Amino acid sequence: MKKKLFLALFCFLVVLGANAQELANFMGRAPVISPEFGEETVTFRISAPDAKLVRLYGSWMEARNSSVNMMKDTAGVWSVSVPTPSPELYTYNFIVDGLVVNDALNVFMQRDGTRYLSVLLVPGELTENYFEANEHGNLSKVWYDSPTLGINRRMFVYTPYGYETSGEDYPVLYLLHGGGGDEDAWSTMGRARQILDNLIEKGLAKPMICVMPNGNPGQQAARTQMLEEKPFDYRNEATRNDYINSLVKDIVPYIEGHYRVIAKPEARAVSGLSMGGGHTTSVTVNYPGVFDYILPLSSGMRGEPEVIDPQLQKIKEAGYKLYWVGCGKDDFLAYQSSVNLDAALTRNGMEHTFFVTEGGHTWANWRIYLNTFAPLLFK
Repeated sequence: MKKKLFLALFCFLVVLGANAQELANFMGRAPVISPEFGEETVTFRISAPDAKLVRLYGSWMEARNSSVNMMKDTAGVWSVSVPTPSPELYTYNFIVDGLVVNDALNVFMQRDGTRYLSVLLVPGELTENYFEANEHGNLSKVWYDSPTLGINRRMFVYTPYGYETSGEDYPVLYLLHGGGGDEDAWSTMGRARQILDNLIEKGLAKPMICVMPNGNPGQQAARTQMLEEKPFDYRNEATRNDYINSLVKDIVPYIEGHYRVIAKPEARAVSGLSMGGGHTTSVTVNYPGVFDYILPLSSGMRGEPEVIDPQLQKIKEAGYKLYWVGCGKDDFLAYQSSVNLDAALTRNGMEHTFFVTEGGHTWANWRIYLNTFAPLLFK
């Protein structure tokens, strides 16, 4: 009987996994922790007893070949301590005998398209709104019918703390992702919920609903849902604007029919990064007057004045409250087109803000932009 009990217990512990903290506590061993913040360093650890060479690479490092070697102890745990990077949200991985692996001891991960990455969030003034607030809004996964695209689709909808009980109507920010992303990108990599929670709790931003759709017209939802995709040709003039048409004809009506919102242009904002920035400029020139707050990020506009100016004049005639353009000066993909948009807005006598930061085409900038422009909305 005792042997059967011992065997059952042994099998149970094996299922838990050799690195589980519960198992370490049960066996009286100190748990392996990674990452671990010290006063001036961060220590990373991975158990790989049979490995010959283990290295750490973090996105705070200048280049891939900047990875650092780790040292193995007698228990087969590799570790390295590095100076704490400046406050920011970083990703990192281990390279075990040439194989890239995530940190199995770190529950904080983010999904970037089809990649999953371990996260290091360094506290500081820059990142204070990336951590959890005291008052949390809700983030819902919402399915809706899109007659424009002919499929049932998913979007993420953020409602601020107190929405369910306040009885108030709210303005709406439509927040669009970039190429390779999906409806989860802004909440996972952009920390949109945390940023809005903190800004609203501090009284720096008005309570608002934030809608994060999937900007890939052929997708029902993120590819992690394993749903069939419809082919979509972006070069086809007849269907090129299908997504922005669905944004105005399907998504906005759904939100205004299912949530307590202020269904007026002065209570609608649209912003997007990279591809989503292109969607932002496209939807506002094709549907002037629908959104009073226009905020393209790392995108801009391309074309000659005879093409751009008539489009911007439509927006000017319809009226708007804020036109805010954000881009990193090292963004080789979008800086010149953002400069072009800035010049076009100036040329057409349209009041606007051109917010230029250091850095390039990165989430580090897009989180800063959301943190910066959200307090300007719906004032």
